[in-house]
Amino acid sequence: MRERIVVAMSGGVDSSTAAALLQKQGFEVVGITMCFPAYGQSLSISGASKPSCCGLEGIEDAARVAYKLNIKHYTINMQKALRDFVIEDFSREYLNGRTPNPCVRCNQFIKFDILLKKALMLGAKFLATGHYARIVKEKQAYCLKKAKDLKKDQSYFLYRLSQWQLKKIIFPLGNYSKPEVRKLAAEFGLPVADKPASQEICFLPQDDYRAFFKGEIGKNIKPGLIIDQQGDTLGRHKGIIFYTIGQRQGLGIAKGYPLYVTKIDALNNQITVGDKRDALRSEFFIEQPHFILKPIKKKVALKVRIRYNHKEAKAVVFPVGSKFKVRFSKPQFAVTPGQSAVFYDKDKVLGGGIIQP
Repeated sequence: MRERIVVAMSGGVDSSTAAALLQKQGFEVVGITMCFPAYGQSLSISGASKPSCCGLEGIEDAARVAYKLNIKHYTINMQKALRDFVIEDFSREYLNGRTPNPCVRCNQFIKFDILLKKALMLGAKFLATGHYARIVKEKQAYCLKKAKDLKKDQSYFLYRLSQWQLKKIIFPLGNYSKPEVRKLAAEFGLPVADKPASQEICFLPQDDYRAFFKGEIGKNIKPGLIIDQQGDTLGRHKGIIFYTIGQRQGLGIAKGYPLYVTKIDALNNQITVGDKRDALRSEFFIEQPHFILKPIKKKVALKVRIRYNHKEAKAVVFPVGSKFKVRFSKPQFAVTPGQSAVFYDKDKVLGGGIIQP
């Protein structure tokens, strides 16, 4: 009897190719597409500049691929899970002057917890996704490593996975580049081979934060003061949720030189701005630390990424009481509370945590 693998199919080229590859390897593949009705449907608006990954278009494309591959395909409503584990945290964090990463929480609580458990209930041995990352077993432990295609590597979003989860997950695309995946999709005859990639957050239509927040927490959005490093008032902001550390655009202040957001004070509803040097930071603490193997117990030299599109920088990471501190060799721009700091030892992910103010 063939081993069964459930593939999380978004309707995109990556997850579709992952399903085709696993089928070719002899597995019994079952496709599952997560949908978020209250949000996903709005992503299928005619004229949208980007394809949706969890809306009607994504469901239809995943179904077409499943038909092509002659595999079973199910759609599962994840609306409540999205709200409970991602959207409420997303809104709360922004109201507190922080900038969260919803994809990290989605992977931790939805894709590789709820969906993984449902896959196992369907009799699957593994859950597979189209993520660009690698899982490698070393001795008796599972390690998370970067993908072959470093431009597409998504290990940053996966740092909160546990040994139990890594044991039950497969990333079929980890050793492929994006162009290779496109080529494979064409060779398999997949109807989404040329489909553009979606970069947007699934519950933010057109990446429109303003419209989302006005609908979610409009009554809690309050204008306030924009001040400089000396505390002098320079102008007014439209609500702290519309700003993030390092932001330059949309401040509405003419100073004769570029200004950047350097601090967001939710308690006093104030935003502090300064020049680029004021937005540099050398050290910070993390909260909610997570390590894939053993926690760090002494000062260790590693590379640290402070957001997905940030180039890893040399740093030392060390415990301070019950907390962990990161100290960069060179100050980094826009170290942002709420974002994840992920620790790398060469191509291996050790763990990370949430950046504190």
